[in-house]
Amino acid sequence: MDSPAASPAEMAAELARNAEECLPAGALEARLAEALREGRPLRVKLGIDPTAPDIHLGHTVVLARLRRFQDLGHRVVLIIGDYTARVGDPSGRSTTRPVLSGEEIDHNAETFQEQAFRILDPDPGKVEVRRNGEWLDMRAEELFALARTTTLAQLLERDDFAKRHAAREPISVLELLYPLLQGYDSVAVRADVELGGTDQKFNLLLGRDIQRAYGQPEQVVMTLPILPGTDGERRMAKTLGNYVGVTESPEEIYGKTLRIPDSTLPTWSRLLLDAAPSGEGPRDAKRALARALVARFHGEDAARCAEQRFDRVHVDHEAPEEVEEASFEAPNGTAHLPAVLSAAFGMSRSEARRLLAQGGVRLDGQPLDAAEQDLPAGRLDGAVLQVGRRRFRRLRAR
Repeated sequence: MDSPAASPAEMAAELARNAEECLPAGALEARLAEALREGRPLRVKLGIDPTAPDIHLGHTVVLARLRRFQDLGHRVVLIIGDYTARVGDPSGRSTTRPVLSGEEIDHNAETFQEQAFRILDPDPGKVEVRRNGEWLDMRAEELFALARTTTLAQLLERDDFAKRHAAREPISVLELLYPLLQGYDSVAVRADVELGGTDQKFNLLLGRDIQRAYGQPEQVVMTLPILPGTDGERRMAKTLGNYVGVTESPEEIYGKTLRIPDSTLPTWSRLLLDAAPSGEGPRDAKRALARALVARFHGEDAARCAEQRFDRVHVDHEAPEEVEEASFEAPNGTAHLPAVLSAAFGMSRSEARRLLAQGGVRLDGQPLDAAEQDLPAGRLDGAVLQVGRRRFRRLRAR
């Protein structure tokens, strides 16, 4: 590793910025100084279980920190947990995770790795991608040796296990093995540092104990804050529907970002942009954040187009350039509007009447009066019907 201009203390402060904890205190600086003396990069580990195929903004918090390690000359070891995914990480769970098939895990692993390289430097000299099936497909004798490193009392100190045990809820032996398997990953790759979310603190610290049991230097543990989802309340997760995927369209990323609560804005700006919110108020700050996120994954031109499209549809109430078509029936040349709305948007006729009464329906940008229940087919054919701010259909007479 080339000698950097910054001192180990300065590098440690830079790398730990915005981290929740870096444990033990002073260990990162000491490990950086040691690596500098030995002329080698640190091996910085992140383990990911491919339980879903897509990366969302929550994942990018830790991936961006890994990229910072790469930029400072260190080597990232990205472990795809094809074996630990078969166990299921119980962190933060009150019940056992559903088990995925081997085919699902392999598919997710491929797409997750591809998407991670949107943030990480894919240079083989800066990243090492491993699957823990390489070493966890072990003989029973090796598994017994691993199991002897940890006591049941240690495992029951975990908050999720402790709560389930106190409530007399079942905890499988397989789940109890999960932290040990994750810790053995650190042994297998000789990790100097391991990163994870705050919910992974127990697993990461146990990895230090397991490394010590195998005669290795104990890794430094760095935990990163967990990004709240678009609802501003729960952690971002695809299963909760409050996520923003990095492969989503520019329009989706932009629109979802603008919908986050004002109270969530400082956290998103700090964790995703490493900066305070910009702009004169929340509205301007959210637009700046949305542009920056779209630009990160799709480029500056896409960010400008996404903002222009959002304004055209949501501010100027114009239809987007491409609108899905919907057909309607017009017996005797007249169409019953509640029936048209029902067919076009999959709603009930009573809901359609309610929207009309509330002024929530537009035709070619003009609000429809609640009394306009039956319209000539010629007025509807080719026109754009709009419900709310984001739902459009171009009507075609059958």
